[in-house]
Amino acid sequence: MTYTPFDGVYPAMTTPLFDDGSIDFDRLREHARRLVDRGVDGVVPVGTTGESATLTHDEHVEVVEVVADEVGGEVPVIAGAGSNSTHEAVGLAGRSVDAGADALLLISPYYNRPEPAGMEAHYREVADRIDAPQIVYNVPSRTGRNVDVETVASLASHDRIVGYKAASGDVGRVSEVVERTRDEAFSVLSGDDALTLPVCSVGGRGAISVTANVEPERVSGVVWSAVEGDYERAREIHHDLARLNRALFLESNPIPVKAAQEIRGHGPANYRSPLSELGDDARDELEAALDELDATTEVSG
Repeated sequence: MTYTPFDGVYPAMTTPLFDDGSIDFDRLREHARRLVDRGVDGVVPVGTTGESATLTHDEHVEVVEVVADEVGGEVPVIAGAGSNSTHEAVGLAGRSVDAGADALLLISPYYNRPEPAGMEAHYREVADRIDAPQIVYNVPSRTGRNVDVETVASLASHDRIVGYKAASGDVGRVSEVVERTRDEAFSVLSGDDALTLPVCSVGGRGAISVTANVEPERVSGVVWSAVEGDYERAREIHHDLARLNRALFLESNPIPVKAAQEIRGHGPANYRSPLSELGDDARDELEAALDELDATTEVSG
């Protein structure tokens, strides 16, 4: 079966926590509902922004299950998955699909630093064994290695591999991936909020976005304006968001975005160790960025 690729805006969801570090599933439901009601094209739980690195596999699966139940098929649920062990990645991907995920976002193997042949074999094994659409996630700042353009181009021919999340900070690399996959049913998505407009300008089709946790309509405005060719509007919203995009990465993700949600009144910013609360200087800048946005005209998605 050939799956349809994913275009549009997909917030990389935070995972709300109680003060003791346990998962606040009621707030998780509220967050998913708020995003869907504000017009996103899908949601991405248990990725980097969802603190997947410090969730157990059972917690990971329960988060997917709760989000899928709340969303109820209104938009796709793309579950973060993957591992530096191919065997473990297959298992977690399968459990995520069983829990209700419509698709998978698969981080490339971290720490091991596989060569391109091992990288491609890893992704192909997951895709061969798990019957769900899958997105390759390239984030070398976290994993220590890029997924080569040649590898992505080859993987795009697989019926179940339908997209690429680009979080390398290299728009030239993104442009080459778009160029090499134009003949496939394949979506290239920005994974760097500050670069969403540039990525769309070279043929990207959307974003898996941290900023969309707090500004879903504006991120949607950038993406869909660009995809539809209205670059004047896309640039205007891009520049409106620029200060917030910078503020959300002053410290390790998801520290600032959870603080932004707290500032906006969506519960406490709790983290699992070793993450810690946002520093005072960064919080001051984040508050100023949010205040600046609140003073601008609202944008419909």
